[in-house]
Amino acid sequence: MAVVDILFTWWSIPIAAGVFIASYLYSYFVTYGHLRDIPSPFPAQFTNLWLLYVCRRGERYRVVDQIHKRLGPVVRIQPNHTSIADPDAIATIYGHGNGFLKSDFYDAFVSIRRGLFNTRDRAEHTRKRKLISHVFSAKSISQFEPYIHANLELFVKQLDKLVASGQTTDKNGKRQALIDCLPWFNYLAFDVIGDLAFGVPFGMLANGADVAEVRATPDSAPIYASAIEILNRRGEVSATLGCWPQLKPYAQWLPDPFFSNGLNAVKNLAGIAIARVKARLDNPPSVERKDLLARLMEGRDEKGEPLGREELTAEALTQLIAGSDTTSNSSCALLYHVTRTPGVLEKLQAELDEAIPTDVSVPTYDMVRDLTYLNNVISETLRYHSTSGIGLPRQIPDNSPGVTIKGHYFPPGSVLSVPTYTLHHSKEIWGPDADDFKPERWDSLNDLQKAAFNPFSHGPRACVGRNVAEMEMKLIAATWARRYTPELKQEVMETREGFLRKPLGLDIALKMRSNGRGAVGSQLRLRESLASFMKSEDRIGLHHNFRSRSVFRDAQNVTITNVITKTPHTNTIMDPNIPPPPNIDDLLVIVERFMASDDSPLPGGTATQAEIDAAQKGSVDKGEPVKPGP
Repeated sequence: MAVVDILFTWWSIPIAAGVFIASYLYSYFVTYGHLRDIPSPFPAQFTNLWLLYVCRRGERYRVVDQIHKRLGPVVRIQPNHTSIADPDAIATIYGHGNGFLKSDFYDAFVSIRRGLFNTRDRAEHTRKRKLISHVFSAKSISQFEPYIHANLELFVKQLDKLVASGQTTDKNGKRQALIDCLPWFNYLAFDVIGDLAFGVPFGMLANGADVAEVRATPDSAPIYASAIEILNRRGEVSATLGCWPQLKPYAQWLPDPFFSNGLNAVKNLAGIAIARVKARLDNPPSVERKDLLARLMEGRDEKGEPLGREELTAEALTQLIAGSDTTSNSSCALLYHVTRTPGVLEKLQAELDEAIPTDVSVPTYDMVRDLTYLNNVISETLRYHSTSGIGLPRQIPDNSPGVTIKGHYFPPGSVLSVPTYTLHHSKEIWGPDADDFKPERWDSLNDLQKAAFNPFSHGPRACVGRNVAEMEMKLIAATWARRYTPELKQEVMETREGFLRKPLGLDIALKMRSNGRGAVGSQLRLRESLASFMKSEDRIGLHHNFRSRSVFRDAQNVTITNVITKTPHTNTIMDPNIPPPPNIDDLLVIVERFMASDDSPLPGGTATQAEIDAAQKGSVDKGEPVKPGP
């Protein structure tokens, strides 16, 4: 009774405080006493609240990187979590055969039920991987390309419309569209993964909006919400609560609306997957599809049983999350760095012009898969931007003898991670230009750099969709870089980190390329040069009257009226930045090679690039005019 009486006196306050402090001191000196020699921010030694606060601000990758620069390669960032910035630690922590488990950080990401991404049990993960691995086989991935291609064609169509209706012009009078390109990358990524994971695009590209259907259960009434906002909030709250997952059941009652809004987003994102799977199962496609959902439905476990509806939906949700956010964030970052770094866009476009036929607006994967500079640009983007920049936490299992890394012994139960962003920006690894965007560095990597590059994680829990992601990124980058010239309208691309590091937007001026697109672009330049060389209506007379809207309609919608005609020079539209060729006779030989019938598009490939360049230099070998190709 005396104890009860004390609880209702002023003594209860210091007693409670003493118990609270004692619990933290016991944890510091006893439970995690073996970590006391590891440097750490002071609060991180005692409580998970420090890292949770850092994540709540969306700055985990940056703060952890700063701590490593200040305290060294081995840093304690939670009472039982050590961050190790060393490439050699990647194989130890994430590699095959070590048996490390995903930590309780991933409990915060569970919604419908555990999927391949957030499953922590080793046996369950092995089962799921066997069920799902065939989905990402080489054969399956090749069958995904038509769906990606179809959405890219719509992406191009919509951007072309934006440019054509643009209300501004550049310094040369060329029409351009002022847009935030991030939403369009989001629309594209969502529609692609919607097509692959659920059988139908979300319709975001077509509508220019990100509204998606949400159902709490398969039989509940639908509501509609912003899918991109849902995805962003879900990633931020899950990554934050992952620092203290025991808080998740109570987080909705915290005074900060970040948590209640984020948890609602978790439910709504699951609701998007529920609605999409229901639509697919209730209305099977009339034509057989070879997409992700079809492959998942074909999967069988060790008993020969298919995935149940709930598990099928959970795995489809995993693909939705993995396939939308990562692709759009990386694509936006790629455009930013390629455009702001002198010479990179021009070099990339030159490679694409050589590899992609002139009449192709969206290339096939075979056309771009092995392009050296494109691969360099993508790898450098993944290094520099580090879409997933945090250290993914792994726990040493109870039946393990523990592990020693960098002279520190970590017993069973310890949580370890390798911070991706920190390794990707280490000057000790990448040299003094580590903070420069430099695609050329990928021409000659050393072994240390190869080991440090870890954008898709490593080992048995690495990203199973890596090959799909790489294919999609290459096709997206090749498509826009070949067709358009972007100009940045903001100096810095601000980012915020949830689970992923995402741009907050990217304002650009977008216009059609005036001098690109291989042979067609070169033909266009020659005709513009010829127009600027004309002095009078009878100086030059050719066999045909070429009209811009027919002849040049495949040359990026550039309008040139009667470029080669018998009309007065004053009626032509010219590019004053292109000098006239030194020898009009030389140029006429090449012009004849490009000759087409009245009002018909110019045939592609009727002259080589070398012949075009020679004509512009006035050194072409004159001979009989060559008739155009069929």
